[in-house]
Amino acid sequence: MLDKCIRDQWSIDDLDWRVPPPALGRAKEEAVVQYFVDMAGIEQLAGALFDVQRGKTPDPLLAQIFATFVTDEQRHSAVAARLAAHYDVHHYRAYVESPSLTNFRPYFLRVVAGTSPEIANAYITAGELILDVALLRSLDDYVADDMSRQAMRLINRDESRHIAIDFHMTEFYASDAYRASLPTRRTTPGSVVAGARALGTIATMMWHAKPFLQDVFLSPMDITDPHGTRIVEAFKRMQLLLRKPNVARLPFSRFMLAMQELYNHPVFGKLLGPLLLRVLGADDRAARYQFTDAELARAQAQSFEEMAEDALAAKSLPS
Repeated sequence: MLDKCIRDQWSIDDLDWRVPPPALGRAKEEAVVQYFVDMAGIEQLAGALFDVQRGKTPDPLLAQIFATFVTDEQRHSAVAARLAAHYDVHHYRAYVESPSLTNFRPYFLRVVAGTSPEIANAYITAGELILDVALLRSLDDYVADDMSRQAMRLINRDESRHIAIDFHMTEFYASDAYRASLPTRRTTPGSVVAGARALGTIATMMWHAKPFLQDVFLSPMDITDPHGTRIVEAFKRMQLLLRKPNVARLPFSRFMLAMQELYNHPVFGKLLGPLLLRVLGADDRAARYQFTDAELARAQAQSFEEMAEDALAAKSLPS
């Protein structure tokens, strides 16, 4: 993987920026420019998350891999910003990053830096699946332009490496060997306070997650992927991964699965639905079961590597 990360590096100047932008109506031009402005911010956030993972891992090989991921995401951000400028032909208005993304960023970084690695990795994996399986492909189809296709082809190649490692880290943090390596936790006043503080940090982040998810991912995809095919596919991959036996036994997984079970309950779901969605930091499509019994059985029988390959294959599904 490290050899591949090094071999497949590329530069923003490798793209042919001489491709003229297409003629877009005002509404579409404004939407496209705003999507790429937000994409630049999302990629910067992803780079910061991988930098946290780089600093946390004791494995020098993984640290080198995560360092290349930071470089990837910084390059993706620069490409997205340049694409925004490329399509901003008429300068209809000034574009800034969506406020919900700006508000969400510090809380998300605080969770990733301050909570257990498996929780941080769960959120990173979820974000990468939504970004790679759903948002980038749908945005590229919506723009339908050679300039975007050039960029997205290379960005998708990078993101495929990221997802492969995301699944690898999920397997690692759920393994018996990793769980056995953790220090024995004793309940002390200090540990109770620390645990309450961590829960508070996660709860605050999840409160800000829903508007971020809605503004930056879901609302744009309602336009770029009107049938919802790709976003549902991303949510399904997340749900199946969470139900892998070793993953499902983790405390955070048990909590998320319990919340989803309540949401899908015929009585409690109706009574508590809006509150549960806010707790989950999700919308109905993320909280509803998106998999069939056959898909769940297949995922349970797969290795984590095979599940990652399936997720990567889903990127080529039509919208």
